[in-house]
Amino acid sequence: MTTFDASFIDDLDTLFAWRRDVRHFRSDPLEPELLDELLARAELAPSVGNSQPWRWVRVDSAEARARIRRNFVECNAEALDGYAGERKRAYAELKLSGLDDAPIQLAVFTDHAGTQGHGLGKRTMPETLDYSTVTAVTTLWLAARARGVGVGWVSILDGPTVATDLGVPDTWRLTAYLCLGYPTEADDIPELERVGWQERTDADARRFVR
Repeated sequence: MTTFDASFIDDLDTLFAWRRDVRHFRSDPLEPELLDELLARAELAPSVGNSQPWRWVRVDSAEARARIRRNFVECNAEALDGYAGERKRAYAELKLSGLDDAPIQLAVFTDHAGTQGHGLGKRTMPETLDYSTVTAVTTLWLAARARGVGVGWVSILDGPTVATDLGVPDTWRLTAYLCLGYPTEADDIPELERVGWQERTDADARRFVR
């Protein structure tokens, strides 16, 4: 088994700390071979039954991006209505997407009708297919950050509408919508913490023994 020295472990720990959601992107494009490299690394992620259920859809056309942007605006307005007072004002000031600036947009779907893996592990927990796709997203995210590329996860979207607007098969379910590009700035502190929206809690509060 390959072993890793202390220097590598320190670098990996640093990468974990600097893997942050990016919402502010430069407009200059990514090199085409770099995106291919990132997706190849993402394909190394684990999956239930080795099913590899993730499906990557690159959203390039102005028409498709406009539909995604409209979806976001509608969902964001609904989310804003769910807050009141100071919290509503704070929400309105957040920049919650990179849809206007990021050169690369990826819709990541989970295929719930794929035959690879022969159903191993998903009979009792079918949601593990979606979890598998999330592991691929995380792998992509770390690989991107290691190469100086930022990733932002746009979660304020209606998933079924995204699937319809992009014309994907009915059995594909949206797991993530990602913006990729070079960040205008980088920080190892989450932006939502920096702007006072939510601080990180003590890790000990989330650990239990039974």
